[in-house]
Amino acid sequence: MTTDTVDLIAGVTPALEALRRRRPVTREQLQASFDALFRPVSVQHVSQAERELVAAFATALTAPGDSAAAGDPTVAGDPTAAFYADRARKADPVRAAAVLAEAETATTPGPFGAYRELGLHDESTDGPRYTPGDGATAALGERLAAALAHAHLLVLRPREASGADLGRLLDAGWSPDGIVTLSQLVSFLAFQQRVVSGLRVLDAAGLADDNAPTGASGAEEVAA
Repeated sequence: MTTDTVDLIAGVTPALEALRRRRPVTREQLQASFDALFRPVSVQHVSQAERELVAAFATALTAPGDSAAAGDPTVAGDPTAAFYADRARKADPVRAAAVLAEAETATTPGPFGAYRELGLHDESTDGPRYTPGDGATAALGERLAAALAHAHLLVLRPREASGADLGRLLDAGWSPDGIVTLSQLVSFLAFQQRVVSGLRVLDAAGLADDNAPTGASGAEEVAA
């Protein structure tokens, strides 16, 4: 039987279990997405280590708490970030340390970025862009360094994504199939991280109880 990853990360309680049973299809699909991305049939275009390292970086970018805690999301208090940091350390301990250090320097409030669409320019906000330095690129390799820059783009300034960004990945050695998988990975992680955070908030507030009024708590919307 496959372990449910959201249950594992969130620390499922009887109330959360009852809440998640309300959306069995969504629950199954969320786990199926994890399995497809992290237990893939083939790692031809994206290695297992690359998947784990990018996941650790992407989830650490938005982990709440003290960003000065050596880039360690276990200290920052985000269980999703801690889960993927642990997986990254097991997959590639040397590069995982470098990736988490980069995440510490790259973390910033967001999302932000410039709208290109007419009528939305006034909604644009600004923030620091992330480009791996020469030291990080040497430690991680050009291919992984480019993947981290792309993950930062998708997580914190998605409105700026363009064809030029895909070109930089191609130049760094990523195949079109690899770029699709990388982008799917980051998108999935953002959703999973929000689900875990939402479930924990509902549980802490006592709104995950199966007897809580449906709709009033918003529980059904977050139960995945």
